[in-house]
Amino acid sequence: MSRSRLDAPRGVLQRRAPANRISHERFHPAPALAPFIEHFWSVRWDLRGLPAIQAETLPHPCIHWIFERGRGQLTGVQTRRFRRRLSGQDRVFGIKFRPAAFQPFLGAPLSRLTDRTVSARPVFGPAGEALRDAILAESEVLRCVALAEEFLLARIPDLPAEILLLRDLVERLARDPDITRMEQVAALAGLPVRQLQRRFKAAVGVSPKWVLQRYRLHEAALRLEAEDAPDMASLALHLGYFDQSHFIRDFKSVVGQSPGEYAAEARAIRRDTNARTAPQKRSSPR
Repeated sequence: MSRSRLDAPRGVLQRRAPANRISHERFHPAPALAPFIEHFWSVRWDLRGLPAIQAETLPHPCIHWIFERGRGQLTGVQTRRFRRRLSGQDRVFGIKFRPAAFQPFLGAPLSRLTDRTVSARPVFGPAGEALRDAILAESEVLRCVALAEEFLLARIPDLPAEILLLRDLVERLARDPDITRMEQVAALAGLPVRQLQRRFKAAVGVSPKWVLQRYRLHEAALRLEAEDAPDMASLALHLGYFDQSHFIRDFKSVVGQSPGEYAAEARAIRRDTNARTAPQKRSSPR
């Protein structure tokens, strides 16, 4: 049976949203799929009678198979900020593959999918379209997970040692904020920098330099959202930037706000949340 993931998702940018109107669930895959699948996910929202909102993420270097509104499409690694306008009532179900782990399914360089959304038919054929129809007809999210698992378990490819190495390396970069330089990544891989760049492009879809920057910005966003957010100079130094201005430029170019603006919005959202959840004082009887 699939188990819900309880850790907070990384890369989801904080934005104001009405309480209890949007749900985001994630589920661990079956053990046999764990080498390939990070998790299954579902987002549901009911904003009827409310203004639309803008959801934004800094995507990971992963492939997603997404099912929504009559479509089942593959989304390659997105190098820019992902933005989605949510309105009315709807849902999306997705399969998030681990870094590099979709390459054996595709049988071609993952760079062909970078910044693209394409039909799943060339990879999975008519059976993939049948899975799409079954998932979109199913309202229970755990049944969607079961359908996807059954489909993928029948199609598990070999996982070459090189793909395994790059998958684990990318995931280490996500976990270890002390890895900030290309030379460190190349040393961990045991490869020259140029050879590492070629292998990343084929197996991951983006460069190792892009992966480093993306995970540094994930870490920056998390720290800026915290109540005890560090000052900009300390944060830039911790993330491996040589100067604060370089960090601010990188953050603003990708997130769309300066680090200071993002931290200020985090404080405002905390105040709003605290005001909503604070117990109401009862007036004294007269």
